[in-house]
Amino acid sequence: MPEPLTLTVSLRGTREVKDNIQIFRLTGLLDAFSEPALRKTIGTFIEEENAPKHVILVLAQIDFIDSSGLGALVQLVKLAQTAGGSLQVVTNARVTQTVKLVRLEKFLSLKPTLEDAIAQAETQ
Repeated sequence: MPEPLTLTVSLRGTREVKDNIQIFRLTGLLDAFSEPALRKTIGTFIEEENAPKHVILVLAQIDFIDSSGLGALVQLVKLAQTAGGSLQVVTNARVTQTVKLVRLEKFLSLKPTLEDAIAQAETQ
């Protein structure tokens, strides 16, 4: 059962644990205003001692992402890798376009569906 996350007025989300994977579903704006709360909240879950180390961020309902949001995603990928896990990003056309502008699509491991991201995380 997904649990609600308290982020900001403009960014909402839920967290669900499935096997060895944490799934975060986010909606709203991923920008300079919401970036600190996102990084702190998800970073805390990644660093929890017994938490699953593989993380999937479902950004299919994100309306806007800026450079601050991209920076947070890069930091979360590095944090997950340092913790011995991985981070996959399920995206939409708007997010994909922004990520491709800065050539981070491979580093952020963009996936078109949650099923693709789960399959990738299960093989790592």
